[in-house]
Amino acid sequence: MKKNMGSADRIVRIILAIVFAVLYFTGTVTGTLGIVLLVLAAVFVLTSVVSFCPLYLPFGISTCAMKGGKTA
Repeated sequence: MKKNMGSADRIVRIILAIVFAVLYFTGTVTGTLGIVLLVLAAVFVLTSVVSFCPLYLPFGISTCAMKGGKTA
């Protein structure tokens, strides 16, 4: 797996995962929507840890910084 996520993308995903988890565990969001957000939070954390997003692959998206200081 080649990395396709940059630092900013990873940080945003981690922050969103924390927000989703807090909303679920405080009871602000419950039921099916709460479970969906919790699963989405887990996916965000996992993709952030491995720096790879499978949904970026078919679209050719990469937020990693390229050599030479340029970004895609």
